[in-house]
Amino acid sequence: MASPSSRRRAVPAVAAAIGATVLGAGLGELASALVAPASSPFAVIGGGMIDIAPAWAKDTAIALFGTGDKAALLAGIAVLLLAVAGVAGALEWRRPPGGRIVLIALGVIGAVVATTRADAGPLSLAPSLLAGIAAAAVTALLVRRLRQGSTADSPASPVDGDAAGTAPLPAPRPGADLTRRGVLALSGVAVLAGALAAAGSAAVRGGARATSAVRAALRLPRPSTTIAVPASAELGIDGLAPVITPSASFYRIDTALVVPQLDPATWTLRIHGLVEQEVVLRWDDLVELPQKETVATLVCVSNEVGGSLIGTARWLGVPLRDILARARPTAEADMVLSRSVDGFTASTPLEALTDERDALLAIGMNGEPLPIEHGFPVRMVVPGLYGYVSATKWVSELEVTRFDRAEGYWTPRGWSERGPVKLASRIDVPQAGARVTAGTTVIAGVAWQTHVGVSGVEVQIDDGPWQPATLATAISADTWVQWSLPWDATSGAHTVRCRAISADGQTQTAERATPAPDGATGYDELTLTVA
Repeated sequence: MASPSSRRRAVPAVAAAIGATVLGAGLGELASALVAPASSPFAVIGGGMIDIAPAWAKDTAIALFGTGDKAALLAGIAVLLLAVAGVAGALEWRRPPGGRIVLIALGVIGAVVATTRADAGPLSLAPSLLAGIAAAAVTALLVRRLRQGSTADSPASPVDGDAAGTAPLPAPRPGADLTRRGVLALSGVAVLAGALAAAGSAAVRGGARATSAVRAALRLPRPSTTIAVPASAELGIDGLAPVITPSASFYRIDTALVVPQLDPATWTLRIHGLVEQEVVLRWDDLVELPQKETVATLVCVSNEVGGSLIGTARWLGVPLRDILARARPTAEADMVLSRSVDGFTASTPLEALTDERDALLAIGMNGEPLPIEHGFPVRMVVPGLYGYVSATKWVSELEVTRFDRAEGYWTPRGWSERGPVKLASRIDVPQAGARVTAGTTVIAGVAWQTHVGVSGVEVQIDDGPWQPATLATAISADTWVQWSLPWDATSGAHTVRCRAISADGQTQTAERATPAPDGATGYDELTLTVA
């Protein structure tokens, strides 16, 4: 077991390895910006972790962090990396070259993962390898200097020995103290340099700025059909989700840690598989086709009961049934495997893309080109299905196939195969834990079962009878609908819950179920105090 003195001497070595690792990571990010933009060491490791995550882990991350799940993942990777670096520093101090081996191994792992990504290129392994080699080299240099300083300042003979002939450890000499302080200072310099390199990588990455400029200059074609949103679709109640969700507030859940930057001028869509004729569409081909506007609600399968991973927008695009008709799917086909440029895939029932619903190959959202993080330049929008089996962003390929021959990204990770949206409702007003003044107030929220529609909502106060709420005008069966109920609130604590009734007469189930594997169920309820 290492003595307290030995452990204290190892502290600068730990700091040296942490500083060297931060420097290596910064250099790796800078290298990725220069030669392999999709192979950021953090992004490839994070993407690999997402790929191997089971359904419960994804569900837990989204439940805890919501749309901040990616930031939380990257922060977790950074903390883990620093912890491993600290262990490597202690190992390099006590058993060289063990620390260097650990750091180089991290770089090799990152390089291997980078080469497995869907958007990997010939230089994809370079950033992670550079990060590992730089971290190992700087660690070795600093720890060697630290060891040399300690050796130079160790006395050759005992000082002030006791009667038994033993000698206490000598007091640190000025030279050794300076060496330790010097290594700590150099470690800080390495951290600063790594941070500057990472900042430089952000400055070097011109893809996002270039794509933003292209998007800003883009003019969408006019739709041949439009959707009018009736004024009565909006109840105008403070705190109630607006019937049309602003694009900036629309939830984002996907697997892309680095948002793809695509130029419409080079975008293509390949349609192949069980078709009579393979088709390749370019942007100019797509925008020349008749465009349709629709309003549709999208919801994530990870949305908890009462959750916010849902939104409604105006979408502009070409019906997918018209696109698929060009390729003429064969009679045996029953699924379309859509593929994003970042490797994500979704398995959508062919029927949902060819029936009467407004399933679109969308290019516009709320009157503007798609936001970059929401799939610019082209994505899929399919009412009635959870996003993980339908809402592919940055779409580049449609493979017409069968469910017994292919799987989407999330199906082998424990999620169900088809993912129809379940009947659900949510209370927005008042908020949970709110203090309400006794007297007349309002309870309000939204309800949905896209592609089926909602015919009613009922509200229960405590254990009283279910009361029918007033519905706003639904835009269509493919959108959520607002609802409200006036309430004569009496003082005390109360529990309020809601349930929806679908257009086909089904009542929302009270059975509680987690999102995995096919969507959450149960009544949304809140407890509040009336003053």
